[in-house]
Amino acid sequence: MTKLIIQIPCLNEAETLPATLGDLPDRIPGIDVIETLIVDDGSRDGTAEVARAHGVHYVVRFTQRKGLAAAFMAGLDASLKSGADFIVNTDADNQYAGADIPKLLQPLLDGTADLAIGDRNIQAQGSMSWSRKLLQRIGSWVVRQVSGTGVPDTTSGFRAYTREAAMRTTIVSEFTYTLESIIQAGKKRMAIAHVPVSTNPVTRESRLFGSVFFYLKASAATIIRIYTMYEPLKVFSFIGLATFGVGALISLRFLVYYMMGQGTGHIQSLILSAVLIIVGFQVLLIGLLADVISSNRKLIEDLLYRVRSLQDSSNRPPEP
Repeated sequence: MTKLIIQIPCLNEAETLPATLGDLPDRIPGIDVIETLIVDDGSRDGTAEVARAHGVHYVVRFTQRKGLAAAFMAGLDASLKSGADFIVNTDADNQYAGADIPKLLQPLLDGTADLAIGDRNIQAQGSMSWSRKLLQRIGSWVVRQVSGTGVPDTTSGFRAYTREAAMRTTIVSEFTYTLESIIQAGKKRMAIAHVPVSTNPVTRESRLFGSVFFYLKASAATIIRIYTMYEPLKVFSFIGLATFGVGALISLRFLVYYMMGQGTGHIQSLILSAVLIIVGFQVLLIGLLADVISSNRKLIEDLLYRVRSLQDSSNRPPEP
């Protein structure tokens, strides 16, 4: 029996949640059981009570706000423990059309993808300003480059996971899961599909960030941090070689002046070049150390996956 759990992270969504739940499909070809799960991220408007009143099967509630990334991971863990074969994540503001869930699941049901992400075709969205469209386009391009994937809409929260992909997903960011999960999936060589989806009329402004500057700062920090986690040697080698190279060029400049008999007036350049060369060499050594730590992280992630697999096998009933 194939089970789908649709998880919905919520923060003060008592007003919009009923419409979101009412938009979800009752039947999907290839799925035997459809259940819903909400993660209440410390809401103060009775979101959890509204969810129960509208027949939500599982409610995970935080006593205080922990953030979207934590809510997403809590939803994945609860869905896995509840026996989900497939997990769909959608937003509580009814941004994404529930009728597109079967289309989003199809690559997973066909066995051609581990993860499917809804593509909203941001550039055609009339409700979004040109500046946000530009930022989204640039951000998605950067994520594609660092993850090695072809996802056009990297900030889309409308996505579907197989059970296996969900067990291999571990989010450490406190800002959002969307960017990190794609970079992580790309580095773990998961098969990622992107599916064109439609959106419903806007019900409210985004609560993820208060300003464009904050969003840019948080997104850039997330991308750099996660990429460095998986490719530390590349990052530190680039920084170290660049610093070392600048120091070497300044040394060459001093050597030219020295050969011309003017070296005594450029001692400061010699000192600066020595400092830069030493710092560059140290950064390269840090990169080697970070690469070893990254290897340990991969081992820990594999161990976590094995623990989840053991828990999964112990929770499932024996075959008749």
